Amino acid sequence: MSHRRARSLAAAVSITVMVIALAGCAPEPEPYAPRVSADGPPPGDAVEVAEGGLDHALEALAGDVESILAESGVPGAAVAVIRGDELLFAEGFGVREVGDDAPVDESTVFQIASMSKPIAATVVASQLDDALNWNTPAAQYLPGFALADPWVTEHVTVGDLFSHRSGLPLAAGDSLEDIGYDRDYILGHLDEVALDPFRTTYNYANFGLTAGAEAVANAVGTEWEELSEQALYDPLGMESTSSRHEDFLAQENRATLHALEDGEFQPLYERDADAQTPAGGVSSNVLDLAKWMSLLLGEGTYSGEELVPASRLVPALTPEIVSGHAGASGLRAGFYGYGFNTGTDPSGHTTASHSGAFCLGAATNFQIVPSLGLGVVALTNGGPIGVPEAIVSTFLDRVQFGEVHRDWLADYGQALAHYYEPAGDLAGEDQPTDAAAPGPLEAYAGTWTNPYYGDAVVTVEGDALVARLGPDGGYELEFEPWNGDVFAFVPTGENAPWGSKSSATFAVGGGADTMKLQFFGTDDLGTWTR
Repeated sequence: MSHRRARSLAAAVSITVMVIALAGCAPEPEPYAPRVSADGPPPGDAVEVAEGGLDHALEALAGDVESILAESGVPGAAVAVIRGDELLFAEGFGVREVGDDAPVDESTVFQIASMSKPIAATVVASQLDDALNWNTPAAQYLPGFALADPWVTEHVTVGDLFSHRSGLPLAAGDSLEDIGYDRDYILGHLDEVALDPFRTTYNYANFGLTAGAEAVANAVGTEWEELSEQALYDPLGMESTSSRHEDFLAQENRATLHALEDGEFQPLYERDADAQTPAGGVSSNVLDLAKWMSLLLGEGTYSGEELVPASRLVPALTPEIVSGHAGASGLRAGFYGYGFNTGTDPSGHTTASHSGAFCLGAATNFQIVPSLGLGVVALTNGGPIGVPEAIVSTFLDRVQFGEVHRDWLADYGQALAHYYEPAGDLAGEDQPTDAAAPGPLEAYAGTWTNPYYGDAVVTVEGDALVARLGPDGGYELEFEPWNGDVFAFVPTGENAPWGSKSSATFAVGGGADTMKLQFFGTDDLGTWTR
């Protein structure tokens, strides 16, 4: 505002006041008193939903799911909708496995991947009290646990680990799982990983959350898998839910994973996520998950019985750290609570949600809107291209706006496209036309040591150079000549999408022989010594 305009406004106010004073007829002002609604405070700052929106959304839901599956090529899905304790919709679509006619129904069990995290947070909340809470240091109940910074080790809490603000980098420990290591080994080697700033950095880390869950299980004196059953699955009657992979395999009515490779969803892999089961190893069906969503909407109470104190559960459902900064002032930021994505939707309603994804062939999503008393969950047996998110968002659009206002499948597909970016420095590269020949293969053979990944045994087998990593050498890589002392290999596992290719670079004969496997780290983590 200019000084001239400020003076003009001041003069106008003065004149107005003088006129009123001279008139002598201004009424006496009433003293201010707060206005209190007879109905109590409003539930939030949300706009009113579309009239008849819920009924319309339920009527359109089956057709929407079928349309999204047909467009995407994902073989099967199951969907459930609840309002409070009432199950409004539960239905299966498509088939459990390509090439088999067995249909998906509402009882089909899926691997729910990272939707395991909010379930784990619910289990943890059920165990908290004044002595054990979200602010309890995790190392207190994790013998031998350490991170790279001793101060952080001492101070990192259960809540820090569940909100991904421990400083552990993105996906810390996942590559150890890929080559076959178990939970104890992985948690015992996180101190080899350099940390980002503590409590100010959000890095999604499966094994960070797993460490927090293990601390709580140790604190109450049981195994995590048992605790999940005793605290949540059994009390809620979630009879088809488990935190053990062997229980999933024992289910006759289970969905097969389908990975997206070469443009098609194919049943190529199995995914045993027992090592990170609090973060990604739960299997369930939509009927069981409907009960769990009802518990969340009841803030820990289900069918009139309190299973989780609201004071322990609600913090998990509310923001703890910014998980995604807004790219512009007019956009919304993303937030994470304890195991839950939290935020506000376009209509102003607060939400809690989470997706799950295995590139090896699963994608899941749920969302609750507490002020509407609604919950919706979608489970699929295809890799992550946005299908469950599109199903959930399409339904909630119809509920709140009376129509679908975005192409959710296209938008989520774009957002999740990074899952399929090939990993490794040689992905998409052609071998140099003037490539030098490698040295004698025997020069690269031997046992190579790495403090994080353990030993790699490299042997000459016929005309090939083969490396074996992980426990008992169970993870095998074949090195192909690329250029001199540089070889190429194709990594496998959850973190190696189709088309991945990486270099193995040897430095031999200089007295300090090294082998660098770029896929496993561009720094010391990816370097082995002989």
